[in-house]
Amino acid sequence: MTWLRRCWRMIAEPTLVRRLMVAQVLLVLLMWGGVIAVITHNGGDSSSLLNAHKTSEAVIQVADNLAGQPRQHATLRAIDAALREQFEESDLAEIGPLLLVWQGGKLVYQTAGAPPGLQGNPGVDMETLHINGKRFRARTYRSPRTGTTAMFAVPVDVINLFLTINSRGYYLLPLLVSLPLLPLPAWLSIRLAMRPWRQVAQEVASRGPSDLTPLTSKTPHRELSAMVDSVNALLLRVSHSAQRERSFIADAAHELRTPLAAMRVHAEALQRQTGNPVQRELLNGILNSGNRAGRLVGQLLQLMRSDAPDSAPHVGLALDVLLQDRLAVLSMLASRSGVELEMVAAEPVHIQGHSESLVSLIDNLVENAIKYSPPGGMVQVSLAAVGAEVLLSVRDQGPGIAPELRKRVFDRFFRDPRQTQSGSGLGLAIAASVAASHHGRIALGEAAGGGLLATVRLPRA
Repeated sequence: MTWLRRCWRMIAEPTLVRRLMVAQVLLVLLMWGGVIAVITHNGGDSSSLLNAHKTSEAVIQVADNLAGQPRQHATLRAIDAALREQFEESDLAEIGPLLLVWQGGKLVYQTAGAPPGLQGNPGVDMETLHINGKRFRARTYRSPRTGTTAMFAVPVDVINLFLTINSRGYYLLPLLVSLPLLPLPAWLSIRLAMRPWRQVAQEVASRGPSDLTPLTSKTPHRELSAMVDSVNALLLRVSHSAQRERSFIADAAHELRTPLAAMRVHAEALQRQTGNPVQRELLNGILNSGNRAGRLVGQLLQLMRSDAPDSAPHVGLALDVLLQDRLAVLSMLASRSGVELEMVAAEPVHIQGHSESLVSLIDNLVENAIKYSPPGGMVQVSLAAVGAEVLLSVRDQGPGIAPELRKRVFDRFFRDPRQTQSGSGLGLAIAASVAASHHGRIALGEAAGGGLLATVRLPRA
């Protein structure tokens, strides 16, 4: 049933190729419909008899030569039978042509079954007659020498259209043959015509989220060139806007560092000079708030650097050595929190990356794990190479994150509402941005025995 649903989705999903194919088929049907309408209006297949001047001359000459003779009626009847032969054989005698002959103003012959009162005007090239609610296309010929008049009339009926298919298939045969075969050449021609469009789409799809450089696809086609120019103009505006945003946040963060540092110095100086326990507690709260603000400023700078286009090239790095160095720095934080820090790396691991960005990734993941682990708990950091990927895992023994929130915590400034620890909600956003800039990904899960498991997958060098 899965493949049936997939096939139905492919059929039901609107596509530009299918739209163009339908337009081509409808255009062919419209053109042939016009041809059919003209054939039907002119009386179908038998309308060709109305233009048979030689036949009319022969009928008039026979009538003149046999005027007043007993053989006249038999001869005209034979000519009439010859004209109606294909209709008689197809059991369509009621829509066959009618022959009427006048001599000296008197009707001397008419096709059996011809309606009374059917008479044309010799001065009219082609005319439409309405007799007893029926419509006829007629043409009347008159001999200038004897005045003998011969009229050919054709009933106008929808059945004539089917007769055309039967007797003169060259009118509709191309339509009937081309309809089943038209979709394949139409699809092929449209696919070839849309190749430049697909090239532009492939270039757009290959771009990363931080790549806002103009598209390099050059096309001489006017419509596609206009679209590429519009996309490039949009990318340029977005790039300038993002650059202004990063510059503003970076400048604001740098400017905030100075007053925060001054506030910390003054609060520490007051704390050393006062002996009042209440004042010392209040000053201690100011220092803690200052530390949180300083950490937030630092994380904002890290976030701006991780979001910025990679100006520094990626180089070969020994990730196990870098991880060991960072854990040595963070071991003091772990000891103050009463948390044991453990590293598991079975072999050297090398990747192509940016050292400063990877330091931000490791620090944020490990600091979060230390912060949320209970006193006496353990944070295990493991590193391993699996096929073409490098797996960096950080396990803690904290409360973890609910499954429905494990994707949302990567949003900036979003925090699990159940968490009681202080934080800014930027650590995981920074880690995710760094992983993406290294063509990797990060995911959260539940650690064995409880706690949170953060897994980063990076391409192996």
